[in-house]
Amino acid sequence: MSLNDTPSSERVHIGFFGRRNAGKSSVVNAVTGQELSVVSDVKGTTTDPVTKAMELLPLGPVVIIDTPGFDDVGTLGEMRVRKTKQILNRTDLAVLIVDNSTGLSDTDKQLIGIFKEKDIPYITVYNKSDIAPKTDCGEGEISVSAVCRENIHELKEMMAHMTKRQGEEKVLVGDLLSEGDFVVLVTPIDESAPKGRMILPQVQAIRDILDANAVNIVTKETQLAETLAKLGTKPRMVITDSQAFGMVSRIVPEDIPLTSFSILTGRRHCAYLGGLYSSPSVRRYRKRETACTAEKDYG
Repeated sequence: MSLNDTPSSERVHIGFFGRRNAGKSSVVNAVTGQELSVVSDVKGTTTDPVTKAMELLPLGPVVIIDTPGFDDVGTLGEMRVRKTKQILNRTDLAVLIVDNSTGLSDTDKQLIGIFKEKDIPYITVYNKSDIAPKTDCGEGEISVSAVCRENIHELKEMMAHMTKRQGEEKVLVGDLLSEGDFVVLVTPIDESAPKGRMILPQVQAIRDILDANAVNIVTKETQLAETLAKLGTKPRMVITDSQAFGMVSRIVPEDIPLTSFSILTGRRHCAYLGGLYSSPSVRRYRKRETACTAEKDYG
């Protein structure tokens, strides 16, 4: 099967987000080398998500998604913002386009908050460096000029590195499991999420558990209590999505380890987590201070 035959569900979905007139479409066109999106000085030119499956070096098979401005207003604007939020449910990597001449706005900060809540890796791109002083960028940030094509290659390299890092072979929980152990995965299904597709951390966890010759039991948060009651044996651990952590925490008994997909995928950046897992008496990871980002307390 050639790269062009790669099903959309197996491609990395990269969404471009930001305010109106930040230059999202210009950056998309510069990255893809195509006139994928209409570019105009008029705010709100992109009125619907523009999706394109393509081969993008050095990333490989991807789906590029250009979205309407997240600060759109009015009745139609609210509908466009709702569509943008739906796109987030099938985004593996988010690229936030910031207008370098105005800096990081409240809208941009809101988007970053959503990325973190949904456990979506993201890159912050300060566009229009040709007309404004370059921003002093930190990790995961870059200044570009879509018009002059400045740092576009570097942006693509950064995107490739981020997606490669997501797909790296790594042990999430397999080293903590014995053959035949039961692991319950609680995966809320958003009505706006595309059918037939799960987010990458969930897929990685399922594969890791299978590789350890353990047993995956996948359920929705609304069926968790019934699932545990019918299981007949205590699962080795429960893993859930951040948005359902509070509800799941109230259902899962204290003696069953509980964590989230976001903590698992960030585990290699948090040495203390291994110690937490090895201690049966500790299971409320969201209440512990660690070297990595602590789980948000949704309870």
